[in-house]
Amino acid sequence: MKRPKCYAILTQNNSNTQLLIQNLLKKHPVEGLSELQPLNGLLFSRSEINRYMDEEERHDIKILTKNSEQPLKTMSSGEQKKALLNYLLRQDPGFMVLVNPFDNLDVATQSLLKGQLIDIASSKILVQLVSRLDDILPNTTNFFKLDGDTLHQYESPDAFWNENEHDSNGFDGTIPAPLSPIDVEIEELVSLKKVSVSYDGRQVLDEIDWTINKGEFWQLIGPNGSGKSTILSMITGDSHKGYGQDLTIFGHKKGSGESVWDLKQKIGYYTPAVTNKFRGYHTLENMIISGLHDSIGLYVLPTDSEKQLANQWLNLLQLSDRNNDYFRDLSVGDKRLVMMARAMVKHPPLLILDEPTAGLDDASANLFVTLVNKIAKESHTAIVFVSHRKEPHLTPQHIFELHPSKSGSTGIKIQS
Repeated sequence: MKRPKCYAILTQNNSNTQLLIQNLLKKHPVEGLSELQPLNGLLFSRSEINRYMDEEERHDIKILTKNSEQPLKTMSSGEQKKALLNYLLRQDPGFMVLVNPFDNLDVATQSLLKGQLIDIASSKILVQLVSRLDDILPNTTNFFKLDGDTLHQYESPDAFWNENEHDSNGFDGTIPAPLSPIDVEIEELVSLKKVSVSYDGRQVLDEIDWTINKGEFWQLIGPNGSGKSTILSMITGDSHKGYGQDLTIFGHKKGSGESVWDLKQKIGYYTPAVTNKFRGYHTLENMIISGLHDSIGLYVLPTDSEKQLANQWLNLLQLSDRNNDYFRDLSVGDKRLVMMARAMVKHPPLLILDEPTAGLDDASANLFVTLVNKIAKESHTAIVFVSHRKEPHLTPQHIFELHPSKSGSTGIKIQS
């Protein structure tokens, strides 16, 4: 029996993936993929999981979890993707479109899913739409790249890899100094001692010991559901689970009278979901200045020194000629760089980056990581970089890894 073809389509931040997916699933002709036109295709993507989750929550219609008592929204990303994949396979489609299938999965779950997809590809046509080269299945036979609406086909695998493997880019100059440095006299910014947390009777964290000192560069890693978000929310003050624990932040024991606002003034925080809050017509200059005021948008008249500082950051990001452009019009990669500058503009004592490269293509992710490394080297800010994916160019000093067990996750410090 002839082995089915396995297609890989490398997407970029400008790729019109929705149009391509729509054409494939509606059996419209797509050049280079003509063999798919008469076949019925199904979609494996985060958006499909969200769609079924919405059906379950709003209309109490269980599709992916029909034979399970557990709601879809309470499952880990890995469990949700497994449920969707099993559902699609039961329908025996002619082909499946996979959209960034390994996003938001820990390393072990990625490995399991990759093995399963390789097995499926031996008997079924797979079309991978991926933004990262590492995500391409090793048994891929046909290679494409989606540039805007244009699908470019490569004559050979070698031609594809030679053109698309990127080195890390650099930035000219040094990062701008803050207008008013935030002084923190103590060396220990965050200290967790024997911190244990449970939710609904399930132990999540088991006696976590972790200290973050001034200027250190940490990467926080661990499988889905291991408690990474729980630790972050206790540090930022967004979770009540920190009360009653031996948790000290900026010299104040949790529950000793510090306000959430006091904490947030000393912490820069960025996750891609924050970007969605900025839907208005904000210029790049105002976006960065708003970081000085911790506001969604700028509602005060900026000073000359604030404008000068914002433009120093834009110059570093090679966006100085676009200072009056609207943030909403930027590419996804450039938006992340601007949001990074916004989080860092005050040089906070602690900077938390929660899955900051999720959904970026390789070139944009490499550029973002290069900026993080530069900030770690040129500032006194302590950085906590949280990611499921091992970014090849990231250079943390230390790694804190969570290991789940029935009694909750324990933590191990690893020298990078």
